[in-house]
Amino acid sequence: MANGNNATIGFEKQIWDAACVLRGNIDASEYKSGHIPAAEYRKVIVGLIFLRYISNAFEKRYQELVAEGDGFEDDRDAYAEDNIFFVPEDARWSKIASSAHTPEIGTLIDNAMRAIEAENKSLKNVLPKNYASPDLDKRVLGDVVDLFTNMDMSDTKENKDLLGKTYQYCIQQFAAYEGVKGGEFYTPESIVKTIVAILKPYENCRVYDPCCGSGGMFVQSADFIEAHRGNRGKISVYGQESNADTWKMAKMNMAIRGIDANFGPYQADTFFNDLHPTLKADFIMANPPFNLSNWGQEKLKDDVRWQFGTPPAGNANYAWIQHMIHHLAPNGKIGLVLANGALSTQTSGEGEIRKRIIQADLVEGIVALPTQLFYSVTIPVTLWFISKNKKQKGKTLFIDARKMGHMVDKKHRDFTDEDIQKLADTFEAFQEGTLEDVKGFCAVADLPAIEKQDFILTPGRYVGIEEVEDDDEPFEEKMTRLTSELSEMFKKSHELEDEIRKKLGAIGFTMKDEECE
Repeated sequence: MANGNNATIGFEKQIWDAACVLRGNIDASEYKSGHIPAAEYRKVIVGLIFLRYISNAFEKRYQELVAEGDGFEDDRDAYAEDNIFFVPEDARWSKIASSAHTPEIGTLIDNAMRAIEAENKSLKNVLPKNYASPDLDKRVLGDVVDLFTNMDMSDTKENKDLLGKTYQYCIQQFAAYEGVKGGEFYTPESIVKTIVAILKPYENCRVYDPCCGSGGMFVQSADFIEAHRGNRGKISVYGQESNADTWKMAKMNMAIRGIDANFGPYQADTFFNDLHPTLKADFIMANPPFNLSNWGQEKLKDDVRWQFGTPPAGNANYAWIQHMIHHLAPNGKIGLVLANGALSTQTSGEGEIRKRIIQADLVEGIVALPTQLFYSVTIPVTLWFISKNKKQKGKTLFIDARKMGHMVDKKHRDFTDEDIQKLADTFEAFQEGTLEDVKGFCAVADLPAIEKQDFILTPGRYVGIEEVEDDDEPFEEKMTRLTSELSEMFKKSHELEDEIRKKLGAIGFTMKDEECE
């Protein structure tokens, strides 16, 4: 077993970087000797994080019960009352760690997962059992086990949520690595934080996500409540996910975070098999698949959820919106992500559905987001905020946030905490009736103003163009200066052109000038 302590700042990255040796430099769709494809690799890592977490929580409670001396250390109920999973002796991390570098380590971990599922019915068919695969290098697996063994699990504020953060970090990295497929289970943290900061969930609320992915909306909701001096455990979570692997990932994520979640007994399609048919949620947060086609409209034409009109067969955007409205409590609020097309489309009755939703005074706010926030898509997207009981009746807030955020690399943009707070503060000022329009950024529009725009919700139509400060330079002087600068640029361009012609001529090539027709 390895020695030392890896629980330092940046530990999440250490785990990711070190564990990447399992993947190797291979294509995600291919098996090669000693390595596994990306989707299987994901299961390996998240499974180990989960096993380490529940084992640590169990061992801590076990020692407490032993110290109490009442003989309850083997009583399952003594763990369940604290929302701790019971871990059989052969499945505990100490057993795994001591066998890390034996040929049987893969089989041992698989058996541990089966034993934990047998003891905890809520985890049935959830945990990965691919560690004995011949495609997984057992030497490398042992090294990764050592990494998790050497984590500092002492009960300090710094280390309290280490595994939860590590889990979330790895999920983020998987999303980036898997590209488009990664977007199916991960919504960028800055978008989730923005939705949560604007909605402001509170203790004892019901939070629902009908396409929950790995459960990021719930994690941030619980964190928000805790940050505002609430009890993160006092939140009722309801979710649904159609992808089996993602459903399992979400179940593990909630368990690691100590969030009691109802995701139904299995994965299921939200439209065809609503696992929470009677739920009326206080908050609904979602990032549904963009512009989903072939979603099954022909079999759901008379569904009770289509209060504002039957969504078209070729696009599920307004099916998602109406499904969520159907599940709202009388004072409930929705925050969801949609592709920009939903703001203005008139196709197949979508414009009429949008019109009816607006006329019902449900749309509280629209936020246009910058591009490149997602790992999987580059198309522009928008945040919709829908409320059953708006503070500002008959009014809608429009925000153009396309210039906000910063590039963290060549392909990916992110929001700072200050960006998120600015958006949340803008919403709060609107709700309190104190917001003043800012040209190019935000504006409040009433129903007649939206009607004049044919019920199109594109923020740019309402916020206008940002006013540019006059630099006081006289027009004639400015034009003289600019034309002079342009002339200099043309001169340099011609010099570069001549230089290129000379170099090409030196190696026997001649550029042909375009002839005038």
